[in-house]
Amino acid sequence: MKNILKIIRMTVGLWVLTALIYPVVILAVSQVAFASQGNGSVLRNSQGTVIGSVLIGQEFKSERYFSDRPSTINYSQDESAKPTGVSGASNLAPSNPDLLKRVQEDASRLQQKNTKPVADLIYTSGSGLDPHISTAAAQAQLNRVAQARNLQPGEIAALIDRYTERRFLGIFGEPGVNVLELNYALDSRP
Repeated sequence: MKNILKIIRMTVGLWVLTALIYPVVILAVSQVAFASQGNGSVLRNSQGTVIGSVLIGQEFKSERYFSDRPSTINYSQDESAKPTGVSGASNLAPSNPDLLKRVQEDASRLQQKNTKPVADLIYTSGSGLDPHISTAAAQAQLNRVAQARNLQPGEIAALIDRYTERRFLGIFGEPGVNVLELNYALDSRP
């Protein structure tokens, strides 16, 4: 009986430590040290309305906006949206005819819009939620967006450069452009 009570005390103690104390400490640290990231890295417009998270890709259909990477999932963006989106890739093998058909259709659609079909614009990301595109993908869309907004390509090229996130520590990863931030900057222009 003595051992059973000892086991019960240890179990309750570990439960309190791992299920109560640890999460509260992590929440407190995230709110103090990483408030933006801890709250979802939301981007708000000038009226304070949330327009999205800079950590999650979003679908932009208008010619006035830069397109994100294609996704095999439906983004949670309308009134029927659930609080949490669904993530995941299609899991189609490179030899799958459905994947080849989708890639060819996307490439053809981009060519019809006079946009070079670079990899980021025809291949989905692993999670389906990647908010970044490569600088090459942004440059490929530059003329289409400039024409739709009646702007000079140089004006938009400056924004692409401004919103390009460089390599982490100068060596890790590839430069990328956060599409939501770039599109919001375009809308915020005077």
